[in-house]
Order: sequence, then C-alpha cells, then structure tokens
Amino acid sequence: MFLPEIFNLGSAFKQYFEIVPAYSRELKDEVYRVRHQVYCEDLEFESVQPDRREIDEHDPYSLHLLMRSVKTNEFVGCTRIVCPRPENPGYPLPFETTCAATLDRSIIDPALLPRHRIAEVSRLAVISRYRRRKGEANSAIGISREDFGTPKQPRFPFIPIGLYLGTTELARLNGIDTLFVLTERRQVAHFSKLGVKLQVIGKAVEHRGERVPSVMNVTSIIDNMRSVFRSLYRTIAEDVERGIKQE
Repeated sequence: MFLPEIFNLGSAFKQYFEIVPAYSRELKDEVYRVRHQVYCEDLEFESVQPDRREIDEHDPYSLHLLMRSVKTNEFVGCTRIVCPRPENPGYPLPFETTCAATLDRSIIDPALLPRHRIAEVSRLAVISRYRRRKGEANSAIGISREDFGTPKQPRFPFIPIGLYLGTTELARLNGIDTLFVLTERRQVAHFSKLGVKLQVIGKAVEHRGERVPSVMNVTSIIDNMRSVFRSLYRTIAEDVERGIKQE
C-alpha cells in the first residue's frame, strides 16, 4: 500500500462522503432503491420490481447503512447487517442456508454461538457510476490492489472501505461481536491491508460467482486497525452515532 502515514483519511473522506444509518422508513426505501438499481437493473441478480425496490425476507431483521455523496447529496452505496430473529433465534442467517453443506464447523459453528451477538454482512452495493473499474462489471462492490494506487499516484477506495467500517461501527453499537460474510477469495487478502483478519470457515460456494464463507471479530477489527485508518474510522463512527441520534 502506498498511502503516506501522514495522510488524514478522515478529513479526506468528509470532503466527499457521509455515512448514514437507515432507521427510518424513508431511508430504508433509499437502501432498497440503491439495491434495486445494482442487483436488479445493472447486474440482473434479482428480478426487476414495479416499485424499483429490492427487498427480501431478512430486511425486517436487519440494520441498514447508506453512503451519501456530499457534493451531489445522492446515495451512492449501501449495506446491511442481517441479525437473528428475536422471536426465532435459530432461524438461519442467509449464509447458513447457502453454505449449509460447506461450512467447517470445527472452526466455528454459528449455531452454537450466542445468537444475539452474531450477524451477517450482506447486500453491499455501489451504484454503477461509482464502480466503473476494470473487472467490476459483474460485481456489486469490491476492493482490488489497484485501488491503492502506485507510489507516484496513491489513492484510496473510500466507498467500499467506508461501507465496511461503517458496518463495523454499527455492529459494535448494537452489541454484535461476530460478523459473517460471503466474499470473493481475493478479498480476504485485500482486507488484510486494513489489519482486518478475515478467517475462511468453509469451502467455496457458487453464489453470484464463487464465494467463500468467512468470519471476523468486531473488537479485533477495531483493536488491530492500522494507525493510518484510525482517523477514517473515527470520522465514520461520528457519522454513524450522529445519524442514530437524529432518528
């Protein structure tokens, strides 16, 4: 990675983006519209809906997050944290169904964990004009080596990493310790650039491309974060906390 340690990522982020927790019905509708644009219209992973909102059975049990462009005021990305159902904690999270036959339960068995302390990150999406990048035509979001630039032209993938860090803070504030995610295998290595240990917990499955089930610990993400990212995390944490208070 070529980012100079003195570069203040938090200040840079604030010039362009804002993280917005989506608790109100109006903001959740913005989440569903971003997802529809990406998952239904662009990538055709899901069927186009008359109301242009992409919603599934897990949304009522999820915490939602948006990213907004400061300059245009448009929502450019979103993600969600799917939580176990309070009235039926044993009901499987999406990855538990998708990876039922491939999880290595000797590493971790989500069924044996305190269900109110686990969740799954899913439905990360960025609108098309913010992800125009080689190799991303069929991806809703991603991080690649090229995103970090070169020694002469360093840059930073604010959108995907901003959404991941916002998700981490939202999980922390809601008492979630363990986050599961289905991700591309190469993303496991890219997360290490953040100091994030993403542990693969099973064999790959076909889910909109090859994906591997992985797990990460919220406290470890924060404690082991590289110093260069801490100003960014603080800025995003302030956005999340402010957004929650405004709801």
